[in-house]
Amino acid sequence: MSKILIRGAKVLGGEQQDVLIDGETIAEVGQNLSAEGAQVIEAEGQILLPGLVDLHTHLREPGREDSETVLTGTRAAASGGYTAVFAMANTFPVADTAGVVEQVYRLGQEHGYCDVQPIGAVTVGLEGKQLAELGAMHESAAAVKVFSDDGKCVDDAVIMRRALEYVKAFGGVVAQHAQEPRLTEGAQMNEGTVSAELGLGGWPAVAEESIIARDVLLAEHVGSRVHICHLSTAGSVEIVRWAKSRGIDVTAEVTPHHLLLTDELVRTYNPVYKVNPPLRTEADVLALREALADGTIDIVATDHAPHPHEDKDCEWAAAAMGMVGLETALSVVQQTMVDTGLLDWAGVADRMSAAPARIGRLEGHGRPVSAGEPANITLVDPAYRGVVDPADFASRSRNTPYEGRELPGRVTHTFLRGRATVVDGNLA
Repeated sequence: MSKILIRGAKVLGGEQQDVLIDGETIAEVGQNLSAEGAQVIEAEGQILLPGLVDLHTHLREPGREDSETVLTGTRAAASGGYTAVFAMANTFPVADTAGVVEQVYRLGQEHGYCDVQPIGAVTVGLEGKQLAELGAMHESAAAVKVFSDDGKCVDDAVIMRRALEYVKAFGGVVAQHAQEPRLTEGAQMNEGTVSAELGLGGWPAVAEESIIARDVLLAEHVGSRVHICHLSTAGSVEIVRWAKSRGIDVTAEVTPHHLLLTDELVRTYNPVYKVNPPLRTEADVLALREALADGTIDIVATDHAPHPHEDKDCEWAAAAMGMVGLETALSVVQQTMVDTGLLDWAGVADRMSAAPARIGRLEGHGRPVSAGEPANITLVDPAYRGVVDPADFASRSRNTPYEGRELPGRVTHTFLRGRATVVDGNLA
């Protein structure tokens, strides 16, 4: 690989510096650098971040290649500034064996747009009845460390306890989709004023909060790690904050859409706004932003959930739940957290790179921007303003809630171990 000299970028939003990439590694960071024969990128006014890491991505392969594949999903990830994604287990067949997680892992290596770390299912077939082959998946070539039945809740307390005990042996973590199923039967949206006015079945906040409360207590009892997926209510924030104050080893994520959108949008009956957990109230949104800023919520994770148009272009009740998010996540975080003064760019680097890599025990990602570190780098133009057009997406699916909305910021370059995957805003 040739040398690449990035000139004048604000590293983590701080002072302007030059960054020299030599092969797969950052060779030097400083002022007025030069390198004979290096390709030069003039990056004045841009923000240089470590490559983003998404702890919650649905790549759909194997089984639902009509909505996404590892190739299209990782191209979307690179376009959004990501150098690594964790692929959820709700594929067909379910990623509950060493064979399936190794297949997903090797597809990521083969395509090369970003690293793909498979997440293993907690239970066989996501059915919540019997633990999956957790040890075998960890010992496989994919070296799985994160396990989740996302899309479904591990609602059996005994199964959840056993999973927490099992993964403790090798430093793994169980990522819980917190949803008490009996409290959400027939749910179509957030339970509240809007659901009452529209006559749609409500998804109450307590369905999330009761599972989180149970699971942090189980994690404390076992002495294991638990991670809360797509936390969405102010009450959930308070439970996680209390658990952390007790020293319980709990981490939590929030999605970009829960930082920006509210249940008022459901009044349009546009199924693009149908998601699990549902869009909540403005008060919840503000509580989530504050919790991300103060560290109660550890990370931003996209919950990128692609669907073919026929699964969304239908009446609300029949529509699938989920939104694509990889290509818009950083822009939404800039609008809700950076432009509002709640986080600086160093904070973004922590919440969207360092912390997710740390939670997922992913080596080589989320590292400091300094000499000797892997050259996983994202360049962002924060002054850019553009209207979201899903026709421009690299994802195979188009179910974005931001179509026609102006968002700030644009990823101009992404480097995976020194190799450009995005150049001047276009896939390499």
